[in-house]
This record gives sequence, structure tokens and C-alpha cells, in this order.
Amino acid sequence: MICPSCQNNGTRVLDSRPSDEGKSIRRRRECEQCSYRFTTFERVEKTPLIVVKKDGNREEFSREKILRGLIRACEKRPVPLEKLEKIVEDVEKEIRNQGVSEVLSHDIGEIVMGYLASLDDVAYVRFASVYRQFKDINVFVDELKELLERENKK
Repeated sequence: MICPSCQNNGTRVLDSRPSDEGKSIRRRRECEQCSYRFTTFERVEKTPLIVVKKDGNREEFSREKILRGLIRACEKRPVPLEKLEKIVEDVEKEIRNQGVSEVLSHDIGEIVMGYLASLDDVAYVRFASVYRQFKDINVFVDELKELLERENKK
């Protein structure tokens, strides 16, 4: 492991312990040259998951992109970051459980919206407005009506 401080290639592990509910290993390391201490995480490498975009382009699944979208939708809302990270984890788990190597971006968006709808109505509408690319106010109003109907059924 390369030291982030001095770029030396020799480090030693001081401590290892399970992290993320046993899904990863947290290692405390020390550089053999400069004695800088830092933390690394090790997790099982999963088979790549490819996202097929609306225009047909393909790219690797990115947890970070989903989290950024959720954070943007939840700006100034009382939603803790831990809940957003849990949604990202659940979305990835749901997709991987389908057993496919490629997934449509549309399907990912629908899954994310399902989780957001039960978490925060305002964040859901914000995410939906960007994701579904509302063209005019009528589409926006229709989405709000659907949301109200779901709320009334609870």
C-alpha cells in the first residue's frame, strides 16, 4: 500500500477489524519510512454492473452518483446522510439481487424514487422533477396528485 504522505510503497498493518456490518475490513496502517498513520478499507470485489443510459451509452454503476442525486434532492430537508447512504446500499442490493449484469438507468431511477417516496415527500418531488424531466407545470401537478393519493391511502 502506498503511503498518502510520502508515497513510499512500504506500510505495515497495525490493526484490522470488521466494518460496515462485516461487509468490509478496516485496516489501520503505518508507513515504514515516515511513520504516517492512515486507514484503508477492504471489501469484496463484485462483478461489474453496467448501467444502460437513455441514449444507449453504457457506464459502470456508481454508488456515488446516486448518493449525489439524493443529497441534492434532500438539500435543506431533515434527512440524515446515514439514511441516504442506506438507500444507496439498498438500491444496489436490489439491483444485484436481480442477477443481471446490465440495468437500465430508468429502472434505477424508479427504485430510488420508491425509497425516497417513503422517506421525504419534498425530496421525492425534487428527484422526480429532475429524473422524469418535467416539461411543464401540468406534469408536475400530476405527480403531486399521485403523491397525495398515495398519502391518502396510508
